[in-house]
Amino acid sequence: MSATTRVHLVYPHGTRISTPDAIGRELGRRLEARYEVVYHNWSDLGAIEPEPGDVLLGHPHPHPNSVFRRSLRQDGWRRRLMLAPFHHGDLRQIAFVDLIVPGCDLFLAITGPYWFRTIGESRCSHWRPKMIPLEHAVNRGDFPPLKTCFAESGKRRVLYIGHSGRGKGTPYLAEIAALVPEAEFSWMGSGRPIPGLTAIGYTDFSSDQGKDLVGQFDFLMMCGNADSNPTTILEAMAWGLIPICTPTCGYEGIPGITNVPNGDAAAAAAIVRRLLWADESDLIATQTANWRLLNEHYNWDRFTADVTNAIESTESPHLLPESPKRRLMFTFYDITSPYGRVAYGRLGRLASRLRRRWDKLRTGWIAGRHQGNATGKGGRRKP
Repeated sequence: MSATTRVHLVYPHGTRISTPDAIGRELGRRLEARYEVVYHNWSDLGAIEPEPGDVLLGHPHPHPNSVFRRSLRQDGWRRRLMLAPFHHGDLRQIAFVDLIVPGCDLFLAITGPYWFRTIGESRCSHWRPKMIPLEHAVNRGDFPPLKTCFAESGKRRVLYIGHSGRGKGTPYLAEIAALVPEAEFSWMGSGRPIPGLTAIGYTDFSSDQGKDLVGQFDFLMMCGNADSNPTTILEAMAWGLIPICTPTCGYEGIPGITNVPNGDAAAAAAIVRRLLWADESDLIATQTANWRLLNEHYNWDRFTADVTNAIESTESPHLLPESPKRRLMFTFYDITSPYGRVAYGRLGRLASRLRRRWDKLRTGWIAGRHQGNATGKGGRRKP
């Protein structure tokens, strides 16, 4: 392709140092060295009318009328490339994509080794010919080293960063924490309480206060069961924390990232306890190796090179056959999922409004009940 090729990049690209904005911003800036880049937000509506030689590259939004999905159906694109996180652990999150993958030349799947290794055993196996694995990256300038030493053995602290919703495996994390009562487990993020973890709440990691807080911890622990390839793990490595995670966070068999098994809290707790008592020299050696790994592999230049190869490629393989049963299953999940076609239609918007009203009423009812318990029956304060 010529240097004047125009790439329409459909991805969040704001100023925040966290993903997904970091992906659109870091990738777009590097693509500009070779192409004319036109930025679009993934939630924009409408369609792009391509000119000859244009490339569509981006993240599909669940909304049926969003810009990537509408533009994908336009004639005249030189390349149609989907770029999005991938895991096959929860079809509710990805079912809507089954209608999109066939229209793409390639699917650049931001995913970890575990998910790509096991795709042949999954219900997404028919996508495999179009898929190119793409591992995440981190800008070390945004996540500078924060740890110069580790706490003494037995007094080290464990941190979880993220929400407590579906796919993050926080009930399992709580189960592990309960088996290691001698360690302090804390949580930066939002959502329903996680038993046994001290809630710190939202933290701005770009602020000095946020960095000082993170530097007080020794390990990051994530127990996701449907998490594609979270950059939080790479960010923690850049800060100098030692990451611990389940393989279903995507990271598997990577030196410096300690894996704990799924579904065996006792075995996981034993691994955590071993790290709590490890020699500091071993932790510093792991930290140093992790920084080298970030420099050599998990960087935006390598990420952009992989994307550029797909842009310059002419590959557009056919999907494997999809059985009627599997197609029906994807349709079911697409219809019933909060990320599916119904959720973004009129019925879905009505359901969302009703859900928000119910949550508001429920919150008020719980608050009133707690107040009643504090004052005693009949609203009279207990003596």
